[in-house]
Amino acid sequence: MSDFADLEETLGITFSDKSLLQRALIHRSYLNENPDFPLPDNERLEFLGDAILDFVTAESLYNRFPEMREGDLTNLRAALVREETLADLATALNLGQYLYMGRGEAEGGGQERPAILCAAFEALVGAIFLDQGLTVTKEFLNKLMELKLRRLAQDQMEKDPKSLLQELSQERWRLTPVYRTVAERGPDHAKEFTVEVLIGDEIYGRGVGHSKQAAEQEAARIALARALE
Repeated sequence: MSDFADLEETLGITFSDKSLLQRALIHRSYLNENPDFPLPDNERLEFLGDAILDFVTAESLYNRFPEMREGDLTNLRAALVREETLADLATALNLGQYLYMGRGEAEGGGQERPAILCAAFEALVGAIFLDQGLTVTKEFLNKLMELKLRRLAQDQMEKDPKSLLQELSQERWRLTPVYRTVAERGPDHAKEFTVEVLIGDEIYGRGVGHSKQAAEQEAARIALARALE
């Protein structure tokens, strides 16, 4: 089990039951070639980790974005726990190099296959939960997913920030954002507009664009970022 010391250091977690960490990394193809191996594959831990990921991610999003609608929360959660995202997290932790798998699977590039990496990451989460409990598991996941969450939330805000700002403003303050053009510069073929967005009497954001619509969207994006701080 000393082979996993580097992985534990990367995770920032020292397992009490080292066999749990080992089980999280056993692909079923390894047992097909090594039927006498004393530990089972990682599929039961994968099942558990999948459920924990859904719960921890949902709780984190619910607390972090108190004004976000259910549909948007669902979309963010789905993006965070999808195969591609979890495979990326597994790659960042170098899980592939620790996997137990059959020779054929390994020679076929199994250590880099997204489905296998995703399953290993989910199994790892299950193992951390069983060994360390929910608090440590939440701390591990929230820290690991922080950057991806910021990027996904930013992407969501940039799709249509005016609509999102209007929803948030009406839910939080029962007010509709008001946009006003405060400056126009440049010739007609290259006009630049500056727009402010007000919620009540307070200016929440200012945007610049080559059309009023673009400037309004930029002002709304800045206002959203401020409102969600």
